[in-house]
Amino acid sequence: MKGIMVLGTASDSGKSLIATAICRAFANEGIKAAPFKSQNMSNNSYVTMDGKEIGRAQGIQAEAAGIEATVWMNPILLKPKSDQQSEVVLLGKAQEILSGRGYRDSFYEKGIETIRLALGRLAEEFEVVVMEGAGSPVEINLKERELVNMKVAELADIPAVLVADIDRGGVFASIVGTLELLPPEERERVQGVIINKFRGDLSLFEEGVEWLEDRTGIPVLGVLPFLENHMIDGEDSLSLPPSAYKDGLEIVVLKPPYISNYSDIEPFYFEPDVSIRWAARLSEIGSPDAVIIPGTKSTIRDLQYFKREGLDNWMRSFARRGGYIAGICGGYQMLGEQLADPLGSDTGSVHCREDGIGIIPAETTFSADKKTVRTVAKLVPSIGRDIIVQGYEIHLGRTAATHPHGGQSLLLLEDGTEEGYYGKDGRVIGTYLHHLFHNDEWRNCWLNWIREEKGLPLQDTIHIRSLKELKYDELAEHLQNHLDWERLKEIVFSWRKHHEMA
Repeated sequence: MKGIMVLGTASDSGKSLIATAICRAFANEGIKAAPFKSQNMSNNSYVTMDGKEIGRAQGIQAEAAGIEATVWMNPILLKPKSDQQSEVVLLGKAQEILSGRGYRDSFYEKGIETIRLALGRLAEEFEVVVMEGAGSPVEINLKERELVNMKVAELADIPAVLVADIDRGGVFASIVGTLELLPPEERERVQGVIINKFRGDLSLFEEGVEWLEDRTGIPVLGVLPFLENHMIDGEDSLSLPPSAYKDGLEIVVLKPPYISNYSDIEPFYFEPDVSIRWAARLSEIGSPDAVIIPGTKSTIRDLQYFKREGLDNWMRSFARRGGYIAGICGGYQMLGEQLADPLGSDTGSVHCREDGIGIIPAETTFSADKKTVRTVAKLVPSIGRDIIVQGYEIHLGRTAATHPHGGQSLLLLEDGTEEGYYGKDGRVIGTYLHHLFHNDEWRNCWLNWIREEKGLPLQDTIHIRSLKELKYDELAEHLQNHLDWERLKEIVFSWRKHHEMA
């Protein structure tokens, strides 16, 4: 197998973005590359064509590489449900809920076996595998049974590069400290260092590069300037995009503690007149034109959090005033009247019930089996807009209307069944369809309803997909302009030969 492992000195150092750029750069040169992260911990997930669930970062990296994402690219996904427990998704299917200790004690051998299987499948189909580590490779308390950093590079027998975030400060200590804590055989795999998120005059860091190379004996392959507005979906809450303020409409996104699939919001950042404000408390709400409640990995717990913060009362008042409200997946469930968890699949406590916010006349019942599926649908004809939408569903609950005249469905699925909720002439909508607002025609339609009511100019449709393809190319170009690309390729393709001769 030929490949490269992208390690980081810490979480959010930019591993995912750099791996995405490498995938695109290889693809642009006609090299068939696949992304890989053996174990991902994230609630921002991605559904493959065959209805399996993987980390969103690997789904995006596969898009950048021009290939279809599969479970072999992220065989183990951990989805946090609380501070102590995570759902284990193995080869795209939810298996069990384990504590950190339980996972570490009982899952290691199965994890190694699954990783070997996945690497073998990728080696059969691709020329290069672009691997991504997690956090730091020198978490001493976890290292003995880790499943994602140097152990995986060893299994695949590939070299590694170490990425450090200079924007957060302490870059010299983070690089030298990481290398010092690696045992000699692992340090030997680190063939290059990448300094990421640099701001200012690059010439001012030339002495820093020389010092690092003299101190470590490892070449600095490049210093990458901070890249604004890259439009590449983040992996976890550390990558949550910031609030953005513009003249025009303001959308508040309620931020639950266990937020999932926040990439649902990202297309709004590319609308010329739409501000996004993330709010977790009543004091952060402001006076928005619309509110979106995104998905969550722990619906009832996050609903209880919103209640403690007084956001449920504010939402009901906002709805009475005619405000625009959209709930996606867990947000849709919260907007209903009742949530029932008879098996404890959402909360961990059987027979749990919770009153919803009560804006949508519906009740959700959580079940043991998770639904993960790619979906194509169209707006229900009575809405009066002939719009086809695509997305994916990831959820345990099933939501049913409790009052037949309290609104109507939002979507008509390909099999003829109806889904979601549409009420108050579009002012209240709810759906299980993640990436609803990635559908450009629908997003433009919804925003123009709000613009028209506010007396603002209507806008033309922004085509996100074509913009995203341009962003992948810009990202690859950014990498190649500031990194010794030819040297990185030499590391990838010459490692095994040089390693065997050593």
